[in-house]
Amino acid sequence: MDNTKLTTRTVIIRCLFYGSLTFGVWTALFFSYLHRIHKSYLQKTSQELSSAWSSEQSVQQQITQDSQPTSKAHVVVKNEPKKLRAFAALGKDFNYTDPEFLDGFSKYGFNTMISTTVGFERNVPDTRHKACLQNRYPVHLPTASVIICFHNEEFNALFRTMFSIVNLTPGDLLEEIILVDDMSEFDDLKGKLDYVLEVFRGKIRLIRNKKREGLIRGRMIGAARASGDVLVFLDSHCEVNRGWLEPLLYSIAKDRKTVVCPLIDVIDGTTLEYRPSPVVRGAFDWDLQFKWDNVFSYEMDGPDRPINPIRSPAMAGGIFAIYRHYFNEIGQYDKGMDLWGGENLELSLRIWMCGGQLFIIPCSRVGHIAKKQFRNLPILTRALTRNSLRMVHVWLDEYKEQFFLRKPGLRSVAYGNISERVELRKRLGCKSFQWYLDTVFPELEASLNSS
Repeated sequence: MDNTKLTTRTVIIRCLFYGSLTFGVWTALFFSYLHRIHKSYLQKTSQELSSAWSSEQSVQQQITQDSQPTSKAHVVVKNEPKKLRAFAALGKDFNYTDPEFLDGFSKYGFNTMISTTVGFERNVPDTRHKACLQNRYPVHLPTASVIICFHNEEFNALFRTMFSIVNLTPGDLLEEIILVDDMSEFDDLKGKLDYVLEVFRGKIRLIRNKKREGLIRGRMIGAARASGDVLVFLDSHCEVNRGWLEPLLYSIAKDRKTVVCPLIDVIDGTTLEYRPSPVVRGAFDWDLQFKWDNVFSYEMDGPDRPINPIRSPAMAGGIFAIYRHYFNEIGQYDKGMDLWGGENLELSLRIWMCGGQLFIIPCSRVGHIAKKQFRNLPILTRALTRNSLRMVHVWLDEYKEQFFLRKPGLRSVAYGNISERVELRKRLGCKSFQWYLDTVFPELEASLNSS
């Protein structure tokens, strides 16, 4: 009996030993596999981002949203590993293989590691001209509804936008902030967003779209719910500066058909450094690419000139203020446009050609993160093409041939039904595109002779 017990115990011990040994070997193999997968993930992510960065650069001339002037050149070091060359412009102090860094850039288009460190609130430099500090505005100004449409925005960037508005806007002028969530997919923009918004109860309203509408229709949804006198449209990755709203409202109060844009400062997408922009105006070329243009010297000379409103042929797109009833009168946005892109130029032409004015207000400053687009580039390109074609066929008259001379392949591309927009132009009694060239933007027509 004792020998049987001893034999059984020996067998059990051997089974436990070999079982433990087998488990240890498999565990080692498993972690080795995970390590290889992790390295493969880093390499693949770097390569994908490098490829996406190159693709983004190639279509950047087709897709423009709130383009910013920059004096920095993108330098690529020849001996740098190919998969990291796309990040040469990001600075040597960043670890390009850090998965958190790569994941942030691929999902959001900017450095979310620094964004998380910065958090919800910070002080940014006052970039206004010193003469702006002497301006005094009437006690009674129109109220503003600030409309922010977002889709999968980085949580801290979204909240910095809102905190900056609440902290730097007089309470009696801020009617409300309307957030339009355009079917965001990320978890932190759901229950967590609802919870944190309790801090702003009564001042911020959240609308959640039941399907993806895009920026253009999303803004129209927000505008339909607004109750302020003036609609102020902002992107979801901005930071307003001191005294930003009063000069916008004052300009509109003097003329309800005036549409105004702040001077847009640059928030660097890599460092999140807030940098002042020079005084510029919005313009575009015959490819319908938005660009920043120099302001004429006669508009800048004189003791008051550096802070006077600047006539602008076009707006950048994401950041402007307009009297709410006037926005409705001139047809809001073209709801036949998709996602975003081109809507800024279409609205700019409509404002000028249909009896309004468009100005940049140098004493109003708003910072904007210069994002890199990595996701859904073909979808954005298709949307921009459709939107541009709708604008061309409604507003450019005989000059649409100048556009098709440069892009002949777009002549046969579908752009939807534009009869409602053509009728709108007739109903508003809008002037011709030739009038726009002669009166507002003669430099564009002059460029035909120099090209």
